[in-house]
Amino acid sequence: MRRALGVLAALALLGGVTYALIPDPGPDKTVKVTGLIGSEKRAFFEDPEVRKELTKQGLDVHVDSTGSWTMSEQAKSQRDLDFAFPASTAPAREIQRKWGQQDSPLVPFYSPLVIVTHADVADILAKNNLAARDGGSGVWTFKMDTYVDDLTAARKWQDLTGAQGHGELAGPLFVTTTDPESSSSGALYVALLSYILNSHSVVSDDAGVDRAHTVLYRATALQGGQKSSSDEPFRDFQAGVGNPLIFGYESQVAAMALQGQPTGDMVVMYPDTTAYSDHTIIARTDNGRKLAGLLQNDEKLRGLEVRYGFRPQARADAFAEQVRNVKQPVFAQDLNAAQVKQATVPSLDNLLKLTAAAKGNPK
Repeated sequence: MRRALGVLAALALLGGVTYALIPDPGPDKTVKVTGLIGSEKRAFFEDPEVRKELTKQGLDVHVDSTGSWTMSEQAKSQRDLDFAFPASTAPAREIQRKWGQQDSPLVPFYSPLVIVTHADVADILAKNNLAARDGGSGVWTFKMDTYVDDLTAARKWQDLTGAQGHGELAGPLFVTTTDPESSSSGALYVALLSYILNSHSVVSDDAGVDRAHTVLYRATALQGGQKSSSDEPFRDFQAGVGNPLIFGYESQVAAMALQGQPTGDMVVMYPDTTAYSDHTIIARTDNGRKLAGLLQNDEKLRGLEVRYGFRPQARADAFAEQVRNVKQPVFAQDLNAAQVKQATVPSLDNLLKLTAAAKGNPK
């Protein structure tokens, strides 16, 4: 009876989402749970402490990582999946549609999209009104309107004051992203640019897509070949190769800092208008729903989520508590206080049109 009451109490905490009552397999038994995840969550699910806590709760979780947008095709063809866990809501909605799911999915944690660069590059950007550092908090912001103007004007690194003598700063000024047709962070970058280009309004029709088309295509074409997952350009950046500005998840750098890994002269810049990556889990089975609930509500797992740089939805201050003492790089403890605005992401149909335009494909 005590065990049944405990399970029912846990269900009551799940924010109004109805979950099936799953029999407790017992302290020494686990059930296998299989799913797809974005590459940015692979290290989290491989962490021994995460696996230990999930095992304690009766789940033996097995995951394959892939780009968030390619995930929908895999989710459609793989019939044995218990869940899918892309990095944003748009591919999650597509998976939901293909699975015929009606429940509201859970978002256990999120991460703002940021621009990562080196300290000397950040100083050059500040001299050219492309970035600014708050004198009190030390938080860097990246000025999206100025950047879009420079992108539209095809400005080059050599045009920037202070760039002379930096041989690595050559050619067109642009930010490196993942492929928007396969990766969530790349698609969110396209959504963010389109929002700025559409007078800070969400693109909601073909006219808005047309207004953004030229600059979106330029922003993508300048990059040449694009990677399909967010960890690839980040690894290139760490290795000192490629473009000096990359667009990625705050969690990628925060995880390094919170785990005591060297970050060198990395600078995290928060676009003054950015997009949030809402890591959204689509549960296909009862065991998938149990996992979703644990990721949202289990206190031990929430602490581990922060260790990997994510901001838990159920405890907004958990991330701030952990990064407060991190001196390098500086993270925004409070995004509102840092005056970071969130862009509205277009509907799935319009986002697909925008990514097609960015890749030079017909609508």
